[in-house]
This record gives sequence, structure tokens and C-alpha cells, in this order.
Amino acid sequence: MRYTLIVLLFIVLLNASEVKLHILGSGGPELQNSASTSYLLSVDGKAKILVDAGSGSIENFSRIDAKIEDLEAILITHTHIDHINDLSAYVKAGYFTNRSKTLPILGSFGSSIMPSIKEYLYRLFGKNGAYAYMQDILTENSDSFMLKPIVMPKSIHKTRITPNILVTSIEVNHGIIPALAFRVEIDDKVFVFSGDTTAKSDNIIKIAKNADFFVAHYAIPEFGYNIAAQLHMRPSRIAQIASKSNVKHLILSHLMKRSIKAKEESLKIIKKIYSGKVSVASDLMTFY
Repeated sequence: MRYTLIVLLFIVLLNASEVKLHILGSGGPELQNSASTSYLLSVDGKAKILVDAGSGSIENFSRIDAKIEDLEAILITHTHIDHINDLSAYVKAGYFTNRSKTLPILGSFGSSIMPSIKEYLYRLFGKNGAYAYMQDILTENSDSFMLKPIVMPKSIHKTRITPNILVTSIEVNHGIIPALAFRVEIDDKVFVFSGDTTAKSDNIIKIAKNADFFVAHYAIPEFGYNIAAQLHMRPSRIAQIASKSNVKHLILSHLMKRSIKAKEESLKIIKKIYSGKVSVASDLMTFY
């Protein structure tokens, strides 16, 4: 009996997938020595889920030898420039690969001042779009692969990407900007991405329970910057969410000069509230 259990355990370990989180962009919209917001989840060395596509992220995507043809989906938390600017670059680069299968792009619902992910893609690649010469990429007649925009609702919504990849989204507060947080479950690993938000409500907590990794955007310090605080979480709020959600590992990202300057003070505040592991992201860091 004991021998059988050992053999079964060995088989499970032998077939276990290696899921990794790669930081492609740890910065914000400022000019600094980092790319803008972007993250990649890989399985056994193959790119699977791209979360946001900030400026400069495609270069880091290339540096880790990731391949666009391996992607199962792209998740966009919102359409601010520093979260989506490289999306068109990924699409154009993908044209020169052997990718043929449809690429889902999951994103927010839009408003009077910001387009939904579907409208955004049509403004780029539609008949009257900025890159209308690639308009076939939004159709089944594409001579490369098709982009499939999927507008996520405001309420909690689950999307099965592959048999072993489940994505959950929910609306979060980012001032007047439509925005989402995402939970990605790959096999037995759980990753949560806050996106940009004040986390005024407990919506993130609803999807972050027992996450292995929580990537939280730390764009402002605990004090001052009251206008920015209408868009972003204070360190104490980040810590409250991580603690209430029983997150195993908190990763601070979307770093800006004002938050970097206050990093040590912010870490002290966070560690008084949250007892788990805390890391500060930088480009090309890998977690697993």
C-alpha cells in the first residue's frame, strides 16, 4: 500500500505543470528604467496568459523567449495608455509567426470617455481604424489569425480559456475609468491582478481568496497625493486586501517615482497588517 502511494505521488509530480509569473513591466506611465504594466503566465516554458500590454513589455516578452503563437488569451484591465500601448505591437509581431488560432482579448466594458475592449480594437483595426490595413485580423478571413474581443461584465464572471485555465473578472474602482481585476487559475496555482484601483469596495477580496500570488498596483504612498488616491490604493489598503484574502505572496508592482521614494515606509505599513511574503517587482523577475 505504501509503495503504491509513493508510485502515485511520483507520477503526479512527474506530470505536474510548472506555472510561472513573469514581470514584463513593473512601471507606470512615467519615463523610468522599466517597462509599463504587463505580466505573463507561462506553463512549462510556454507563454499562456498575457495580462496588460504596457509600453516596452513586448521587448521583455521577447527577452524571455516567449512566443506569441503560444498565447491562449490576453487580459486587459483597462485601456489607459500605460496598460495597452503595446497591444498593437504584439498583434503586428504575431502576423510574422505561424499562429493561426483565434486569440481572445478579454477587457472592460467602456464608458462615455473610454472605449470597451471591442470598440478599442475596432478603432485600431476596423475598416476606419488607425491600422485599417490589418482589418482582416478581426474576421475569420484573416490571413494570419483572428482577434476575438470579449467584453467582460461588471459583475463576477468566469471564463474558461482552456480545460486547465480559468479566468475570473470583476469590476474595480479606478475613478471614472472602467477597470477590471482578474483572477487566473492554472492547474492548482492561483494568480490575482488588481489592475489600477482604489479598491474602495471589497470586489478584489471576492476573487482573491487564498491566491498564491497577488499582484497589487502600488502607485502612491500612504500619505499625500490626494488626487491620485482617487485612482489608486494606499499601501494600507493593499495590505488589508492581502490579509483578508489570505494571499500567500504579495507582489507590489506598477511602481512610480513617488511610490518608490516611499518604499521602505510603505513596506513597514504593509507588514504591520499583512504577515505573508512581500516582494517589490522589477522587470524580468519570475515567481513560481
